[in-house]
Amino acid sequence: MSLKLLAALPFVGILLGVPFVNRTEPFVLGMPLVLAWLVLWVVLTSVVMAVVYRFDPVNRAAGDDAAADSAEARS
Repeated sequence: MSLKLLAALPFVGILLGVPFVNRTEPFVLGMPLVLAWLVLWVVLTSVVMAVVYRFDPVNRAAGDDAAADSAEARS
């Protein structure tokens, strides 16, 4: 799966999902369903961006270089 598609998931969840959950009932943790939906996607956005950051080849290469520099400094 492409990282760009994974990064677009929160956008799709927030903008395209809201019309389907646009109700005041049921309540989820004391919030109307639509508000709970938005809060859920704010949290999931952080999780998705952490996954994208972790598996992005550019960041992986930068992390490997930093680890190598740190190992050289210790020896």
